Amino acid sequence: MVDSSDQIWENPLMANRLKMVQKEMLFTLFSQNWSSRKINSVTGLHRATIQRYRTEWRQQQHDRGSEDLSVKVPSTSPEPCPERAQSVPPGENQVPTEEVVHFQVPTDPETPAHIRTSKSKASCYHDLITEKLQRGQHARSIYQDLVDEAHYSGSYDSVKRYIRRLRHHTPVLYARLETPPGEEAQVDFGEGAPVLVNGKYRKPWLFVMTLAYSRKSYQECVWKQDVESFIRCHEHGFAFFGGVTRMVKHDNLKSAVLRAHLYEAELNPTYLAFADHYGFIPIPCKVRTPEHKGKVESNIKYVQNNALKGKRFASLEAENHYLGVWNKTWASRRIHGTTKRQVNLMFSQEQPLLQALPAAPFVFFKIGHRKVSITDSHIEVQGAYYPVPPQYMGKKVQIHYNSQWVKVFYREELIQHLSTIEKGRFHPDRSCLPPHKAWPQRNYIDYLFRRCATIGTSVLEWAQLARHQRQERAYRSIQGVVALSGRYAFEIINTACRQSIEHQVFSYHLVKDLAEAIRLQQKVQQEINFTQESPVIRSPKTYQDLLRRQDHG
Repeated sequence: MVDSSDQIWENPLMANRLKMVQKEMLFTLFSQNWSSRKINSVTGLHRATIQRYRTEWRQQQHDRGSEDLSVKVPSTSPEPCPERAQSVPPGENQVPTEEVVHFQVPTDPETPAHIRTSKSKASCYHDLITEKLQRGQHARSIYQDLVDEAHYSGSYDSVKRYIRRLRHHTPVLYARLETPPGEEAQVDFGEGAPVLVNGKYRKPWLFVMTLAYSRKSYQECVWKQDVESFIRCHEHGFAFFGGVTRMVKHDNLKSAVLRAHLYEAELNPTYLAFADHYGFIPIPCKVRTPEHKGKVESNIKYVQNNALKGKRFASLEAENHYLGVWNKTWASRRIHGTTKRQVNLMFSQEQPLLQALPAAPFVFFKIGHRKVSITDSHIEVQGAYYPVPPQYMGKKVQIHYNSQWVKVFYREELIQHLSTIEKGRFHPDRSCLPPHKAWPQRNYIDYLFRRCATIGTSVLEWAQLARHQRQERAYRSIQGVVALSGRYAFEIINTACRQSIEHQVFSYHLVKDLAEAIRLQQKVQQEINFTQESPVIRSPKTYQDLLRRQDHG
């Protein structure tokens, strides 16, 4: 029979049904565990035809109840399985035509029959692969372990295909969670219907917020998934519901989560501030677990398949208007498939239990990082300059800013809060800086002249004449003369300034040299006075009295 296979399978697609000899040959190949792919490559039969006759063949085996021959069960041992008897193409071996080898369909419900009869070499390691899948290992990791631990000689693709079939046919049990009214909302994005933009159709993002108890939903289409769009959609959704739930479950998009983590995700500070303002707790789902927010996932599919399927819109506003009407007319009035109750009726029970909306709207802000200048203790934000306390000079700080204010944080502590100013300007509020560093130039000049007046009238006069003669260049000289008050007495500085005025030379160096000369002169005079008043030297009157006593004596 096999030698004449070319004639047996000649033009196999010309008839709707196979001839009896073709059918018997096909059943023989089934009994020898030939896969549909291999039969297709040898015979040219379509795989759908092969599968149809395979189903018929299995049904015959089940009806006959044959017990003499059974399928080889996949080995539970990690040892390599022996090579199965491989059928060879027609012309290389003889298959007897007197009898057909029948195949008994396994009835063990634990493993699907088509997996247990697989031609894959990986089927010999079914239990080992299943155990590793339960540990969370992926296909590449399992393949490496099979090679290292069980001396597996097959290919990685064989393991990958076998695992794909296992995952497809192995049911996964999930726990169903029911939440009380007002407790939880779920949010997510999907694809909206195409919108005409500049002559071409583009698909926007479909935002959906679903209340977990009543399944009441809010839908809105937007162009971006950035933080501002994400927050504005929340605001519109809460306003639509007339209240705020205690928790909001969301995905790990960057608008909500900066760094996903199994135990402690890092939330976006802007979204976290919005949550604090509205009074809800943001709950990020685990990565790649859409079933943790299955209510909104199902609702997105419901909106896409029932409201937007096959539709196009001239503008984003038109699509959002249509969604609002559709929600009110159809989505909110439907009997939900799980709760078996009308959505609006359940929402009427949930709405009074929602938290109240905040009195003031949330002020959106952006987030950035800056390094505080090591020269003037300022940071630059949108082209303007803002002072920061000098103890943070050279440190990296986080900023929150918008069109109204700028907030500066260091290690989550607020260290500065100022109103915004126009580009290119320095903020006038420098109260965080030391007094002598915080004044504008005009105030500092007035301060210098007040100090001159405190030292003496001659110093003030010298300063006024110096400014008149040298203008702005005189301010640093005046600052130097004022600084001399730390080394010389006020009287010395005033005398030096009078002498400088007499010479009409208004120089800091001249005043300093004159002050030093006056100081040395006063020191020499003090030493002379000390010598004249020494107890070793007697006064002239003492000598006169001594001479008078000698004359009388």
